[in-house]
Amino acid sequence: MMMEGAYYSGQYLNRLERLGYAQAEIDSKLERAFEEMFYGPEGVRLCHFAGPDMMYIEDTGNHDVRTEGMSYAMMFCVQMNRQKEFDCLWRWVVTHMYLTEGENAGYFAWSCHTDGSKNSDGPAPDGEEFFAMSLFFAANRWGSGEGVLDYASWARRILHACVHKGEEAGSGFPMWNPENHLIKFVPNCEFTDPSYHLPHFYELFALWSDECDRPFWHAAAAASRQYLRKACHARTGLSAEYAEYDGRPHRGDQPDRHDWFFSDAYRTLGNIALDAQWFGDKDGWAQETAAHIQQFFEEKEHGQTNGIYLIDGTPVEGNALHPVGLLATIAQGSLILDDACADEWLRRFFSTPLRSGPRRYYDNCLYLFALLALSGHYRIWFPQEATV
Repeated sequence: MMMEGAYYSGQYLNRLERLGYAQAEIDSKLERAFEEMFYGPEGVRLCHFAGPDMMYIEDTGNHDVRTEGMSYAMMFCVQMNRQKEFDCLWRWVVTHMYLTEGENAGYFAWSCHTDGSKNSDGPAPDGEEFFAMSLFFAANRWGSGEGVLDYASWARRILHACVHKGEEAGSGFPMWNPENHLIKFVPNCEFTDPSYHLPHFYELFALWSDECDRPFWHAAAAASRQYLRKACHARTGLSAEYAEYDGRPHRGDQPDRHDWFFSDAYRTLGNIALDAQWFGDKDGWAQETAAHIQQFFEEKEHGQTNGIYLIDGTPVEGNALHPVGLLATIAQGSLILDDACADEWLRRFFSTPLRSGPRRYYDNCLYLFALLALSGHYRIWFPQEATV
């Protein structure tokens, strides 16, 4: 199933409808998922208001607020046309997470307590890239306001810091390596996280960032696409949580290992599939990789998503922390596949409810991203669509 790419065609495949689900059922499931995550009862929802005009999304497993979750929630809101919630989230981010001093000034503290006090004075780059993309989409869909709600100006400010920090002595470190154009795990290290690589975002940053930085983002998109081919195992399609710039899993010296296919790594397939939907899959690599992953879990694990693996598929002792999130991203691979195995993963996903319990935050974020993508609602918002 070769795809031209929605960027060129303007067409977004509703993979769930193609499989036979009724549009009303799909729309209802999507709306219910959003409402449960944002407004469900205590113990179900993830979001909480902090006063009349601010809101945060809690990592319920760690009882904190992360740039990961805040930027994800902003993307959910712009895709579902929920400007009030978007603005409440973004005000909380700027008020409590934005760093104005030290080597990380211009970035966002990756973790805060739910009262807004900072747990860290350092950033996690996946937050910055999702903030920038959701802000550009907000500007394009709703129009920019003033101050904190000048969405496009904030997006450009974030990307300028990501590229240019470190050019002056004592100004910190950029989030992308300036020589190889690859995103770092954190600014002051020289390895990466394959799930951070979002070439479909970088293509759009190359349109809307500061003009002087547009060639950089074009190069970053190409570099990340090539990098993912190195990081994803040729037979299984699996990638590690952390990896070297040459694609090899990064073991490092941290007490907790990250050289395996575990929580962070689940996102990589979803990103690959969305890039292929938005910008096409010219040589079929994305579809081949998605098929490898689906077949690995279908044939070796009989559809179960509870294990931990090295990227060659070797089982590792222990259980997945986020099996619903893994199921969701495997199913998102069906966005670019059209065979019986892909259909079966879609059925498993659509029949699975949002996760409950203390670990629900990460699983349900990946779940909503997959539901948006598979229903044709995870879209590029161009400036001319601002009145929608």
